[in-house]
Amino acid sequence: MGQKLLREYYELCDGGVCQDLLTEEEKAFVVAGGMYLTGIIQRSDTVNGNGRVYPHNVLMREMKNYEKLVNERRALGELDHPEDSVINLRNASHMMTKVWWDGKNVMGKAKVLDTPSGQVLKTLVQSGVSIGISSRGMGSVTESQGNTVVEDDFQLICFDFVSEPSTPGAFMMQEAKDFTNKVFTKADRINRLLNEVLDNE
Repeated sequence: MGQKLLREYYELCDGGVCQDLLTEEEKAFVVAGGMYLTGIIQRSDTVNGNGRVYPHNVLMREMKNYEKLVNERRALGELDHPEDSVINLRNASHMMTKVWWDGKNVMGKAKVLDTPSGQVLKTLVQSGVSIGISSRGMGSVTESQGNTVVEDDFQLICFDFVSEPSTPGAFMMQEAKDFTNKVFTKADRINRLLNEVLDNE
């Protein structure tokens, strides 16, 4: 079986995202009207809505390679998935500025660009539209124990914003402008309370 274009969909987060994920420079960008989106962008060893499983070692390798693009400020993405493996600069809507692991979840932070596609993305998010995030890559798959497993030849291309996500609970969230009122998830608040209790012992 040959390589084919693999596209995966994740939804933007409808819970809170801790604002201390932003640097002071990023906070100033948001206060000035810019937008960052953060949340889960991919998962390893989990059957997604497309019935595919990305083995942890394969996804870890590709995220390490992708991190180089992030660090070089070349990790661009588009609105919707094109039918090919090339990122069209005219359609760039965002740039991934940070990626990291949280267990089996790959987390990401995207800066919405001041481009025509970026303006569309920003308007949709500000209007309350649920926007998904989706990985785009090339690779082959095999069937194993009733699942479609992504093979070792997988190459991650980018992450695009889309309307039809495939992974439940993988929503990204807009970083808020009001930094006097921190926005934390319920888990963040519980962790902070537990840390306070443990620190006081």
